[in-house]
Amino acid sequence: MRLARIAHPSGVAFASVEGEGDDAEVLEIAEHPFGQPNFTGKRWPLADVRLLAPILPSKVIAVGRNYTKHAAEFGNEVPSAPMLFIKPSTTVVGPNVPIRRPSDVGRVDFEGELAIVIGQPVKNVPAARAAAAVLGYTVANDVSARELQKSDGQWGRAKGFDTFCPLGPWIETSLDPADLALRSEVDGAVKQDARTSDLVHQVPELVEFVSRVMTLLPGDVILTGTPEGVGPIADGQSVSITIEGIGTLTNPVQDV
Repeated sequence: MRLARIAHPSGVAFASVEGEGDDAEVLEIAEHPFGQPNFTGKRWPLADVRLLAPILPSKVIAVGRNYTKHAAEFGNEVPSAPMLFIKPSTTVVGPNVPIRRPSDVGRVDFEGELAIVIGQPVKNVPAARAAAAVLGYTVANDVSARELQKSDGQWGRAKGFDTFCPLGPWIETSLDPADLALRSEVDGAVKQDARTSDLVHQVPELVEFVSRVMTLLPGDVILTGTPEGVGPIADGQSVSITIEGIGTLTNPVQDV
């Protein structure tokens, strides 16, 4: 199932996306998307609604340096254990919403990533049972103010600006995340081309590791890390990240 969050003629709701192309429709879900969906019977053509960020997490937990070649392109070693940092919930925006690039922070980079969306409260879940804790997967862009990341040492400011975590276009609930193609483009030029099988710490291990540190709540998001090829984005450009089996997340860039 493709779970979306939409703005429709009567308000905002979760919905299931059915069909493809011009025939695609959204079926409204009552209340929340966790557990067995309860459909209201309302439906609209996908073209007649606006896709929002598919989830509003209480927290976004990101994993750094989780692809060997990405660590190497910045002269870093891969950590023996997952390296975690937090992005505020206010970084989250949906498809086609501008990434607001502060004009006074220097270089700002895109980072295409597979995102895990948690489906139930979990603490200390073992990797063997991690899949049961996952609602599904979506596409993420871990936008980063690179010069602040280097100068601050800690990454909270560099990764924490509003709009620095686009998510979307929806959550795919029926997906094996072990070996998916990931491609990032800036203005149509391919910048990242990798597979999730290259992740150093795979999805089950990440869910186990993070849940040992903190309780994960329904809707929380874990960013799994970015492959090599990250680079700067500028005012007026457009970033598109595509993950096999999910779809494409596109956001323009706007200086502020």
